[in-house]
Amino acid sequence: MNEQTMTFSVHEDKEKELKKTLTAVYDALREKGYNPINQIVGYILSEDPTYITTYNNARSLIRHIDRDELLQVLVKSYLND
Repeated sequence: MNEQTMTFSVHEDKEKELKKTLTAVYDALREKGYNPINQIVGYILSEDPTYITTYNNARSLIRHIDRDELLQVLVKSYLND
């Protein structure tokens, strides 16, 4: 019987969850008529939650994201593409 060991990566799961959350925030901002990129960048630079709409719980969602982690993932993604 050939047993294979499955690998588990907390980092990959965390990145997937971060992307899911950021996408939800992006969609909420777009639906409310904002420029999502500008609003998210404003939030990242200032950590002022008023850049993010409360629509669809977006403000609460983004506050669960660690900004340093988000920046690391964004830079990594940008450089790997």
